[in-house]
Amino acid sequence: MTTQLGHLRRTPPVSSGTETASAGTTACAAATQPRRHSGAITTRRHGVRYWGVMALLGGLSVFFTAGILGYDNPMPFGSDGYWLIARMRVETVLVIGVVVFCQAMATVSFQTATNNRIITPSIMGFESLYVAIQTGAVFFFGIAGITLVTGLPQFLMQAGAMVLFATILYTWLLSGKFSNIHIMLLVGVVIGGGLGSLSTFMQRVLTPSEFDVLTARLFGNIGNARGEYLPYAIPIALAAAGVLWLRARRLNVVALGRNTADNLGVDHRREVMIILALVSVLMAMSTSLVGPMTFLGFLVATLAYQFADTYSHRMLFPMAMLIGYTVLAGAYFIMRNIFYAQGAVTLIIELIGGIVFLIVLMRKGRL
Repeated sequence: MTTQLGHLRRTPPVSSGTETASAGTTACAAATQPRRHSGAITTRRHGVRYWGVMALLGGLSVFFTAGILGYDNPMPFGSDGYWLIARMRVETVLVIGVVVFCQAMATVSFQTATNNRIITPSIMGFESLYVAIQTGAVFFFGIAGITLVTGLPQFLMQAGAMVLFATILYTWLLSGKFSNIHIMLLVGVVIGGGLGSLSTFMQRVLTPSEFDVLTARLFGNIGNARGEYLPYAIPIALAAAGVLWLRARRLNVVALGRNTADNLGVDHRREVMIILALVSVLMAMSTSLVGPMTFLGFLVATLAYQFADTYSHRMLFPMAMLIGYTVLAGAYFIMRNIFYAQGAVTLIIELIGGIVFLIVLMRKGRL
């Protein structure tokens, strides 16, 4: 009897053919599915796509940079005159780089802080304040007023005024009894609209010659920047962007929303105020350097979300910068060397950005 029981215990269980086939099918299906894991890059295909896009954008950036520096250079290649002209064009490349750097970092961070991928930092009134300052100078001092807002001290004063304006706005509305970012944005829209109306009134009473001179300053234009601004704009922009980069992990948590961030131990309101302070510095540098560029940041951020497809800000920031540089440098190269209208570069960017904004808005159906 004991021998029989031992024999029964040693006998392996018999599986039916159906169960075996089912297990084999499940194993095959699991083997064919892509392996996923948590992280900024979820699958191998995702990683190949991300780095492939980055490589393509990097190649296009190098191509357009070389085109801006060397195309249509009248001097023989390698001569002293050739390199002299190329060095003069380096200033344009640096301006494009600074503007794109500021717009990309500021827009992605601002949309994270507001938890909205439609609005841009211009909603806080930076550009309206810039237009009001430029218009007021011409209104009160005539054509000579343009010289009063041109120069390094004036550049720093304009940037400081924008940062101060934004700081007062969000400090007042985020630390007071309202403590609501939506109220802050609405107040920013109202103040920006008021400044815009005031600027329009002053423009209507200008003489035609004064209005023509002023108009050239009110459109974003790479030619508005001056080389003497760059040694100050670049370190300030790098410092503000460096803080955002170091706090990228906190930005990832802030993007989850206020309740989730607070539950995870991150002071959401404090983080939002820090982000907005840094965004105001970046936007002040960009706007004071070349003028208003409303939809550039939106265009860059939207394309970065589509191509990167990740929550990680340390992967979104480089993607947004490369996209912005490729778009702006490519537009400048084409408009300057083919259509001979480099002043219309930002107008084209704004047109394309506006169309993308409408497409995204219509697809989402809400702000």
